[in-house]
Amino acid sequence: MLARRVLVIDDEENLRHYLQMVLGEAGYNVETAQDGEEALEKMQHHSWDIILCDIRMPKMDGMAFLKEVKAQRLEGTIIMMSAYGTIDTAVEAMKIGAYDYISKPFNVDEIVLTIKKAEERERLREENIRLKEEVQRDYGLENIVAQSEAMRKIFELIKKVARYKSSVLITGESGTGKELVARAIHYYSDSKDKPLISVNCGAIPENLLESEFFGHVKGAFTDAIRSKKGLFEMAHQGTMFLDEVGELPLSLQVKLLRVLQDGEIRRVGDTTSSKVDVSLIAATAKDLATEVKNGTFREDLYYRLNVLPIHLPPLRERKEDIPPLIDHFVGLYNRKLGLRIKGVSKEAMGQFLQYPWPGNVRELENIIERGIILAEKDTIGVEAIPMHMQGEEGTTPIPSGLSIKKNSREMEIRLIKEALKKTGGNRLRTARMLEISHKTLLYKLKDYGLEDYGKQ
Repeated sequence: MLARRVLVIDDEENLRHYLQMVLGEAGYNVETAQDGEEALEKMQHHSWDIILCDIRMPKMDGMAFLKEVKAQRLEGTIIMMSAYGTIDTAVEAMKIGAYDYISKPFNVDEIVLTIKKAEERERLREENIRLKEEVQRDYGLENIVAQSEAMRKIFELIKKVARYKSSVLITGESGTGKELVARAIHYYSDSKDKPLISVNCGAIPENLLESEFFGHVKGAFTDAIRSKKGLFEMAHQGTMFLDEVGELPLSLQVKLLRVLQDGEIRRVGDTTSSKVDVSLIAATAKDLATEVKNGTFREDLYYRLNVLPIHLPPLRERKEDIPPLIDHFVGLYNRKLGLRIKGVSKEAMGQFLQYPWPGNVRELENIIERGIILAEKDTIGVEAIPMHMQGEEGTTPIPSGLSIKKNSREMEIRLIKEALKKTGGNRLRTARMLEISHKTLLYKLKDYGLEDYGKQ
């Protein structure tokens, strides 16, 4: 790690040499300047982490120097050095932008401690910037790779609906990126610094749903050995994202409707309700209007959820997004796997553009990961993509007719089996590869009769 650079500005030569010596012994790289003008000249060519500046100096004093640094937007944490009688000026300097001040005369421990505190503040500031960049990368629209007109319109819609607390219903086939859109809505909302609680409604056993959503009080049921907050309480003042909301049983749909209407929840076993302030985003791959007609989804809840609808088109309807998505996933898995694959061959790209992508973006990502691992050259050729993509016009036989629901189920089973093979049956790694929780994977393995699949 490079030593922190410190610039000492003072018209007293003895003090400059003293500070250069003691701070050098403390591990800092120190340079000096005799007044503000000389310091500004040095700052045009070099940067300093910490600047120690006296207030009273000839030519350009400390206050004039500080104002000029701020006017020119020069970098550096400035600590003022003030003799008796200039404390008020030092406080004024802090209002302008100085980090702190030290009263003369000072001892070595005092000045080193002040610099250490300034370093810690700078470290926290840099960490905060890094975290904000990570949040923007993970939650902002930059995380959704697309260039099609359909997706650009959705980007505009995301920013518009994020301004309001009305319920949002995101629809689209499995793998189209509904959770990414939900995250982006939260990120652009006024609640972005508050919690975003995500839950897959199909991954929680029905007998636990009410307790998970609304919490419970101690003694509410046999295993309730202590009171527990529910997900809605955890999302208070933030956002609740209900993925696969169409999987909710009718009994819980009634209670969800009450939350949306009254803004209140009641823990299991409790006699009183409590207020919650939550923005609700729901998502589903089902046609909820059809579910309403079939009597499996409440009509009043459907209209409560569907205030601001966003429909994500399948990948086969926006094929202009395939090349940038390929570039994105190639770069992603090059970094993860330590490889240097340049992209896909012309022949493979033809297959990618013709293939109907029943698993949408999620399927594309998995095939790119597979292709990078199996590529024989520095590009992904047709030999590295699955055989079912290499049929005439890239079509895939549809063994179960035209039922989206049934074929989506079969595609999920295939993806789970493929992931289990790659991980040697390791459930935790399989869940990470499929980008679902371990609990969701176990639920799906049981539902699809795959509990023993891939076990050694």
